[in-house]
Amino acid sequence: MSHTSPPELTVVVPTRNESGNIGPLLDRVKAAAGPRRIEVLFVDDSDDDTPEKVLARSLAERLPVRLLHRERGDRTGGLGGAVVAGLREARADWAVVMDGDLQHPPELALRLAGVGRSRDLDLVAASRHVGGGDAGGLGTTTRHAVSGGATAVAKTMFPRRLAQLSDPMSGMFALRTAAIDLDRLEPHGFKILMEIVVRNPRLRVAEVPFSMQPRHTGQSKASLAEGARFTGHLARLRLAVLARQVARSAESAGPRQWLLRAFLFGLVGASGLLVNTAVLMLLGIQAPRLHYLIAAVLATEASTAWLFLLTERLVFPGAKPGTRRGRAVRFFLLNHIALLARLPLLALLVEALGMNVVWANLITLLLLFAVRFLVADAAIYGTAAAAAPPREPMKIVVDVSVPPDGAAADTAPAPTPRVAAPRTAARPGQRYLPYRYEIPDVATVGSQVRLPELEYFRAQYLGHDTDIQVRIQPTGTAMPRTRATMTQTTTPPSVAYSEHLGRLGANFHVQLGEPIVVTVAPPLAHSPHVVYTNILEALLRFVAVSRGVMLLHSACLELDGLGMLISAETDTGKTGTVLRLVRERGARFLSDDMTILHPDGRVGCFPKPLTISHHTLRAVGSDELSRREWRRLQLQSRLHSKEGRQFAMLLSRLNIPIMGVNALTQRLVPPPKYTVDRLLPCTIVPSTVVSELFLISRGAHGAGELSRADAMRNLLANTEDAYQFPPFRQLAPSVVIGADDHLALRRKEHAILASALDGLRCRWISTPDFTWADEIPRALGAPAVAAARAG
Repeated sequence: MSHTSPPELTVVVPTRNESGNIGPLLDRVKAAAGPRRIEVLFVDDSDDDTPEKVLARSLAERLPVRLLHRERGDRTGGLGGAVVAGLREARADWAVVMDGDLQHPPELALRLAGVGRSRDLDLVAASRHVGGGDAGGLGTTTRHAVSGGATAVAKTMFPRRLAQLSDPMSGMFALRTAAIDLDRLEPHGFKILMEIVVRNPRLRVAEVPFSMQPRHTGQSKASLAEGARFTGHLARLRLAVLARQVARSAESAGPRQWLLRAFLFGLVGASGLLVNTAVLMLLGIQAPRLHYLIAAVLATEASTAWLFLLTERLVFPGAKPGTRRGRAVRFFLLNHIALLARLPLLALLVEALGMNVVWANLITLLLLFAVRFLVADAAIYGTAAAAAPPREPMKIVVDVSVPPDGAAADTAPAPTPRVAAPRTAARPGQRYLPYRYEIPDVATVGSQVRLPELEYFRAQYLGHDTDIQVRIQPTGTAMPRTRATMTQTTTPPSVAYSEHLGRLGANFHVQLGEPIVVTVAPPLAHSPHVVYTNILEALLRFVAVSRGVMLLHSACLELDGLGMLISAETDTGKTGTVLRLVRERGARFLSDDMTILHPDGRVGCFPKPLTISHHTLRAVGSDELSRREWRRLQLQSRLHSKEGRQFAMLLSRLNIPIMGVNALTQRLVPPPKYTVDRLLPCTIVPSTVVSELFLISRGAHGAGELSRADAMRNLLANTEDAYQFPPFRQLAPSVVIGADDHLALRRKEHAILASALDGLRCRWISTPDFTWADEIPRALGAPAVAAARAG
């Protein structure tokens, strides 16, 4: 390997007295690496001949091996410190961390980075607790119990930050080096993965199942001292995170607002003192034989309820993160922890110093006031944390039994487990696909679910050998789970999504072969709109790219012989503009939401039903719908408006079965969808050549030319905006079409769009009053039509 070109991957191996493992480890790393340019970086804290063994093997086989030996006085942070030192020296953009004792299979370790690259992730961890993973290599029952206990404690201490990791104690993981702020890390002991994720909470994370192997040679470094170090480090980490939350909360709110909250919190706390003291005195009168510590506990319960109600109403009015029940639980927990800290102090003041119970109680409450405010402000009401875009509460599990980056799979002497995929074969009598669709230049679809969005493309003459097949069958795990899970398997390529309710959830499975088979659970099949929008349209997007066209989020019309695209962010007013141009200007219709775009500027129609949101009602003719439809449309248009979508996106960030909730909502209140010719007389043309592009937005009146680069950036952003609802962000990176993974498909999509834009004139129009239908013909120089057809 040339020293002038950076490697593709840095393998960081912390070692301590592992001389007997160096040879076998390097043999397996070299075999697994194949033609890839990698470097192996040993960070060594050994007192034996491990450094000599590393250097000897490096010189003998000319392996790209580097050695960083830390002398006794420089071994800060233990194993975690060694990992951080290695990451600082890594020359590749991705690094994989693994132990040197061969309990971590090198073949799997090297594949983790390929998973991260293909899915556009920041960190991929090997887990013993998902899929087919197991911790058999730990050996004794005691070590299993200690490891499980440490995991439970860590996840209890950091329920949100470690939510995406089932195995935060894992020592094998790959990370994108640019995504990690190494200066934040203060490692102590073994568990560096936990610290990385806790101190970098915005990472995009996935897990890969693995079986922990027995040690090859040497002794485990686990000990009672390491356990004590872990416990202390966990406490320090919790305090550090809390301190950072406090600082961010104060910074985001501003000094004045933060001090005002502290003042109000103090006033509320003072009222709590009165309630606490009054209850304590009342108990002293009504129950004089009651022990004063028990009385203090009861007084605290009463004052805590009082404090919570006033804090909700006065100190933190308005929108608050989470649910009231969740905030109440954390608030009561905070006060009970404070009570545990307060009781020994109270006993000391009363028993040792002879202080009056009431005055001792008052002093202890005052001493803990500041701590309680800081914790409540940062960790419970979390103004800074609430402002940050929360991650979707979904666990991503990836099976890499076949390497995603193309390395040979037969080099691995240790088998890698596979996640069992849900059954996809239809039972006898259920193979028939009653609904079949042919989308020109994109794909043919056969489905057991009627897909109203594709009704224009119905083609019953198609056979059963369609490109995409949608089948109804129970899928997903049988038992309920605490979190939705997206599982990717690679042999064969497939993706499975399972929600909280087990087989009752809105689960689905996608087998990415020829054909692509989509299996949806019966609860999901009852909502065809969700099946199409959340699953099938994402697949159609990438299948289209594989065939040289792009599904562009835009409207397309022909006006006075000119083909034009109209693009905007979702819920801007594009549909109303299209309806007005068709009704008032005689435009011919191709699409309102998705357009099939060719690299040479040709477009194919995609006339999905139009969604009538609340602000689009003004463009719908009152004579086209019945009174019953109009009454129903009032509710539908509000629920499925921009505000409804924003509320749904807010729900998607909570740990709830969001696909199931969405499916049920769509079933109870179907989206207000109408074909364009149902709303007004029009001509639908199958294709045209576009020469104009308009990007419309709300704002002050303005218009102008748009550069190709700006047009491409906006079109891609608007297309992405149309795919925001879960689980697209987890599904899309798992899609593989033929030999193209997600990143290759994205590059092809960009190339198609760039080529098509070469022949377009690109402009932007901004209005505050939905008058784009007036501005676009004016920009084109088209003559105005005197009156609307309806009137």
